[in-house]
Amino acid sequence: MNKFLIIDALNLVRRIYAAIPDDTDMQSLTERVSLACSKLLRVHRPTHVAMVWDGDEISWRKQLYPDYKKGRKPMPEPLAMGLAALQAHLSALNIGSIYAAAEADDVIATLAIKMAKAQGEAIIVSTDKGFSQLNHRHITQWDHFNQQYLDIAALERKFGVERSQFLDLMALAGDSGNKIPGIAGIGPKSAAELLKTFRTLPTLFSSLSNLGAKQAKKLAEGKEMARLSYKLAQLQTDLPLSINLKDFRVIHSPPENPNN
Repeated sequence: MNKFLIIDALNLVRRIYAAIPDDTDMQSLTERVSLACSKLLRVHRPTHVAMVWDGDEISWRKQLYPDYKKGRKPMPEPLAMGLAALQAHLSALNIGSIYAAAEADDVIATLAIKMAKAQGEAIIVSTDKGFSQLNHRHITQWDHFNQQYLDIAALERKFGVERSQFLDLMALAGDSGNKIPGIAGIGPKSAAELLKTFRTLPTLFSSLSNLGAKQAKKLAEGKEMARLSYKLAQLQTDLPLSINLKDFRVIHSPPENPNN
């Protein structure tokens, strides 16, 4: 069975970069990223691997909602200047790159779903919990920095809703990290309580007469913003991608013989 290790490239690289004492030391960054990738290959033993990089184009989310991800710090100049050399070094190690036009998230989601539908296994390497919405038994998410798979049960306990309701929760309460607005005056706790009772957004919005006047008014006035927030949070999984999986096949070193 094919096993595709899909690495959220800047999610990995920027966190490693943030831990380097000298932010101009690209040699140290290259060494640390290379070691991280070697460990990922050793731990997961995939048949294929790709680093997926964000592009420079304005994303469709930003076009739809200009405040999306507003306030995010720009990439530090030394890192931006050193990315091409880092990518070339990884390519020399047979770790290929896929370049998204804008955000890498939708490309990663599309690759994972395509692999899962082809009866393969997809492992997304990222700390971004937005990938948790990809609810498929052949898709998992690995946190390299904590060396563990994303614990969906723990996430459900934290959010107070089931995995199938994560997008509905963000539509109501928003996501401060990505500046997804949600409905004004509806926080995560009240959103979770509403979803426990009404299960889905369509059921909730068709049942406003069962709520108190104040809360019903907030929801009614915020319905379009909830719709927008849901769209912003939802990953696209059907992008047209012109890549050939064989170009990302891993060449594994033979396992060491302990008797040698």
